[in-house]
Amino acid sequence: MKQKYFRKIILSYSFLICLLFGQELENLSFGDHHSFDLATWNIEWFPKNGQVTVEYVTEIINLLDLDILAIQEIDDVDMFNDMLSNLPTYSGYLDSYWFAGLGYIYNTETVEVNNFYEIYTTSEYWNFFPRSPMVMDFNFRGQNYLIINNHFKCCGDGIIDYDNNSDEEFRRYMAINLLKDFVDENLAGKNVIILGDLNDDIAEQDPNNVFQDIIDDNEHYYFTDMSTALGNSSDWSYPSWPSHLDHILVTNELFNIPNNLEAIVIKVDQYLEGGWYEYDQNISDHRPVALKISFGLNQHYDLNNDGEINEFDLQSLISFVMNDDGTDEVGDFNFDQKVNIFDILLLTDFLQNY
Repeated sequence: MKQKYFRKIILSYSFLICLLFGQELENLSFGDHHSFDLATWNIEWFPKNGQVTVEYVTEIINLLDLDILAIQEIDDVDMFNDMLSNLPTYSGYLDSYWFAGLGYIYNTETVEVNNFYEIYTTSEYWNFFPRSPMVMDFNFRGQNYLIINNHFKCCGDGIIDYDNNSDEEFRRYMAINLLKDFVDENLAGKNVIILGDLNDDIAEQDPNNVFQDIIDDNEHYYFTDMSTALGNSSDWSYPSWPSHLDHILVTNELFNIPNNLEAIVIKVDQYLEGGWYEYDQNISDHRPVALKISFGLNQHYDLNNDGEINEFDLQSLISFVMNDDGTDEVGDFNFDQKVNIFDILLLTDFLQNY
């Protein structure tokens, strides 16, 4: 009974925090120093509203604290570079054989770049890839990763016409399967992330799901945003025509490690006073989709060392706090050298999403 009462206090405390701080842009956050944080974002012909857009996007990037941001629809290269000059811990890349708006912004303090290159650049692939996929090869905390940034052909009627090379769904079908071929043949055993504005619904039913072949190969590939695609439309990445078009796909080298690989749509518009209207007018018609890859932190939550993370670990942590017998090594999840209510909130949040 005492534990249940204490948990009610925790939930009430969490609610009070939300009421006190509200949903203002300055409260926007995502990344931390204990995980690899990345996102994909179609920023709609940046800068959509000139210098106003630059100022918004600069603040958003700083607040999100990402390690890597893959971008689609960069229109003004000079203004993009000017924005980077106001992001001192970040650098960017957008050089291209035939520039089509793809680029990267990355944290130079956490990311070591090995190479950038494009694939499927020759004319026989232009129909399927109106924008050549852009690969970023890099190291993060000593591990090698490759991200393939994409912007697939838009539009269509929802039906794949395999006999028509101009059919938009067929072009997307070919694009994702060519990417699969490239990874299978050239990047086997690598930590690969395919992401971007893929312009179609991963949750669509067969036979018209352009991603079906890669979804069926679930031993090797996983869409980290599938739960979002199957969920409420209010959580989708493209609210203007409610649909979820922006995706993060990972290979089994990543989803076979202990992790909760579930991407989320970051609803920046909900942190703006003017809501979606303000966001759409000044920033983009797409929301960012982000993924957090943690490194062993989940194991720290197993306080009683029984191999599981559950309510018994929460009870142990509450006992530490009530009896003031926690240490820096046990229960200090936010690394502030204290074991207190904030660590309980972290564990509670983890259990709710585990």
